[in-house]
Amino acid sequence: MLHDMRTRLSGSEPPDIEPDVKIAFILSPDFTLLPFAGFIDAVRHASDEADNSRQVYCKWACLSATREPVRSSCGIEVLPWSTFGDPSEYDYVVVVGGLLSSFSQHHPDVFRYIIDAKESGANIVGLCTGSFVIAETGLMSGRRCGVHAHHRQELVERHPDVIPETNEMYVFDGQFITCPGGTAAIDLAVDILCSHCGKARGMKGLTAMVVDEHRGAHEIGRHPFQDLEDCGDRNIERAVRMMRQNLGTPMEIGTLARSIGVTPKQLSRAFVKHANKTPLSLWREMRLQHARWRLLNTSRSVTEIAYECGFADSSHFSRWFVQEFGEPPQKYRIARVAPIRPG
Repeated sequence: MLHDMRTRLSGSEPPDIEPDVKIAFILSPDFTLLPFAGFIDAVRHASDEADNSRQVYCKWACLSATREPVRSSCGIEVLPWSTFGDPSEYDYVVVVGGLLSSFSQHHPDVFRYIIDAKESGANIVGLCTGSFVIAETGLMSGRRCGVHAHHRQELVERHPDVIPETNEMYVFDGQFITCPGGTAAIDLAVDILCSHCGKARGMKGLTAMVVDEHRGAHEIGRHPFQDLEDCGDRNIERAVRMMRQNLGTPMEIGTLARSIGVTPKQLSRAFVKHANKTPLSLWREMRLQHARWRLLNTSRSVTEIAYECGFADSSHFSRWFVQEFGEPPQKYRIARVAPIRPG
């Protein structure tokens, strides 16, 4: 069946060579289409010359417990190519998550297949809420898990033994790779493809997909405070922009409020309404996020980063960093600058 599908997709027989990487996709009920489409399109481009899209250097298939179409959250349906078989046939099993309200519709064979795939040596990838599916098997206990900030609390409530990471494009932890979804799935796919197919082939699809550049695992995605710059409240939008422009030299909230023509009380009420936090706590979060980026992407010392991000001293900075990220700055840097990669 897979051989027939490869020929049908391309219109011609692919060369008979061993692919560099083999990937199975499992689609959750009401799966999110964007991360699936972005990931598989990056694989498609890396797999063949030009835009022929044949399964030459990469092999992929959509698997399911049944042959029934799987509906995406936007209504588009995908027909699985085959039912679950031997998971050792694949290097990666990519679980594409969907609406959590439809989580109970997963077939029990999905969880069994993930466990079998892990035991066979395959790397298990979770896109979007695919991490919830993997966590349901118990295999993610004590492991770091990339999750969207909007789903962090749900992950903590359902799987308190999993370590949520909301500040990473994607997270490698042993055989498990998790990604919050969206366009970050493209970056993860490119990372995986580069490691198996070489950089030139791995990044081949970026131009075709009109992606400016590949983002690494530790680059910061869009944070909730960025949404505030387009929230419709002009005072909030101006305040957040000023905060972002003054990360290294924070001012008093009273000064910030006066500069945009409101009282501190009015500004605080607006922030609680739109962000569910005070201006001071949001500003500190912005500075900590910026400090985290500097930790992972520069060689600056912790003390230098503390001063550059507006903290009085490194001790003050470290206390707040531990509260936000769960680890001291130096330990956080060491653990992530050279992350565990799949074997």
